[in-house]
Amino acid sequence: MAWWEALFKKHSQIDILVNNMGIYEIMKYEDVDDDVWEKYIRTNVLAANGLSKFYLPKMIKNNFGRIIFIASEEGVMPSGQMPQYCMTKSMLLSLSKSLSKLTIGKEVTVNTIMPGPSLSENVYQIIEGMYPNEDMTFSEKEKKFMTTNLPQSEIQRFIRPTEIGRLTTFICSPYASAFKGSPIRMDGGMVPTIF
Repeated sequence: MAWWEALFKKHSQIDILVNNMGIYEIMKYEDVDDDVWEKYIRTNVLAANGLSKFYLPKMIKNNFGRIIFIASEEGVMPSGQMPQYCMTKSMLLSLSKSLSKLTIGKEVTVNTIMPGPSLSENVYQIIEGMYPNEDMTFSEKEKKFMTTNLPQSEIQRFIRPTEIGRLTTFICSPYASAFKGSPIRMDGGMVPTIF
């Protein structure tokens, strides 16, 4: 039995689906071969699509549900350092908008949250590894990294997972039922455009 069959059997119906699984790695375009493209599309897009395809019809039938895709500011402002990641995050924006069109007149919402640079466990390890011999607190290392590498960030720190979680909680709440097919930016000021 495939993992998704076991999941669907155990959780045949849900009210909220947050598609937050994703992989990333800094790579040069010329190093991204077909196997890498397929891995990123399978992990970052097709897994979320499979879950949405199973649960969305049930949500529509029950006239209630929330689907959220966690994308990235890289989906609308690619840095050029992770083309395979950026493309999949753009695909999630398109998928979210397309699925939202299926929810017209229903209390079902499909939206995308686009966080900017976030402090995942992996990012924490990367920052610690960049300054191993320096007598600095993590906050000081973070500030140094942001100033040097991401000066366009208006918050000059990584977005914390709890901040993304709080926004996600709001978007799943009854207070956010008018958000339909929305790309919701939470990028710390990284994206320099109005839209």
